Amino acid sequence: MFGNKTKKINVIKEIETIVGENTVFQGTIKTKGSVRIDGRLEGNIVEASQVIIGTKGYVQGDITAASVIIGGKVNGNITASESIELQPGAQLLGDIHTSTLSIGEGAIFEGHCVMTSEKTKVIELEEREHPLRHVKF
Repeated sequence: MFGNKTKKINVIKEIETIVGENTVFQGTIKTKGSVRIDGRLEGNIVEASQVIIGTKGYVQGDITAASVIIGGKVNGNITASESIELQPGAQLLGDIHTSTLSIGEGAIFEGHCVMTSEKTKVIELEEREHPLRHVKF
């Protein structure tokens, strides 16, 4: 809708941890590597470099990672330092904080969004002197 639809913002890295389609995991996954969820996770993912939620995957919990790709369902908040991608058919119920966001056609997002790169630009604009400040009318 807003730009080149063929451009992908995320490159899939080597997957180190997989929660399979017929698996239910309860607890926190803490890793510096990449995680793929094709089953059900009832808990959080923290410090991951990349998180991929497959089309049949479901996460009930918060995610903190560099990049997140969602093809399934997430019910929780996401903080991604680089990017979040909601693929067509994905569902996200929760708040997000990221610098790059891509939402595919037909994806559902219900929550608040904070774009972190824009926040720094607003601060820079407020600190600059207004060009008409010294003009007398």
